[in-house]
Formats: sequence, C-alpha cells, structure tokens
Amino acid sequence: MNKFEVVLIFNPDLATTTLNSEIESFKSKITSKSAVILNEENWGLRDLSYSINKFKKAFYNYLQIEASGLIIKDLNKELNQSENLLRYLFIKVKEHQELPTKLNYEKK
Repeated sequence: MNKFEVVLIFNPDLATTTLNSEIESFKSKITSKSAVILNEENWGLRDLSYSINKFKKAFYNYLQIEASGLIIKDLNKELNQSENLLRYLFIKVKEHQELPTKLNYEKK
C-alpha cells in the first residue's frame, strides 16, 4: 500500500449538507476499494490563488490515505464526473505530514 495525501476543492456555493454528502461519498468510494483513510482535515472556505470556473473561494478538504496506485486511477475517473468538485490532487508521499497542518492553524 502506498501513502497518499489528497486535497479536494469544492464549489463554494454548496450547502453544508450537500458538501458533507459529497465528502462522505468520496470517503465511501475510497473505503469500498479497500483503501484506508488515516486522517482528515476540513480546511473550510478559503481564497483561491486564481479563479476556477469564475469562483474566487472554495471549500477545501484534506485526507491522508493508504491505497494502491490502481485505485487512484479508478478514483480519478469517478472524480472527473463530479460537478461540485472544482479540483482534486493526489500526492504520493513517503511519510504522512503530522497533523494538524499549518493551514488548519491559520484557520483558527
């Protein structure tokens, strides 16, 4: 199993319940493919560095997972079909970053 850090960037116009259901849907997809979610952080509504689809803000969610590379390919296909997800990024790491992250400290 490889270690990955995942950042999901969601549409800022989503209602809280819709946002939570999107996140839970993503987490259930991961666990159904025999991957393990180690940690999760909700970074909340943050400014974007540049506009994405005319949005200047977005909801960020960060996860640390362990999965095989084949699962990531399958997840990419599924995530590309989500209308509420503006961007996502999977980064393969040797060791996971210690939580809470710096971005989580800035939010407080």
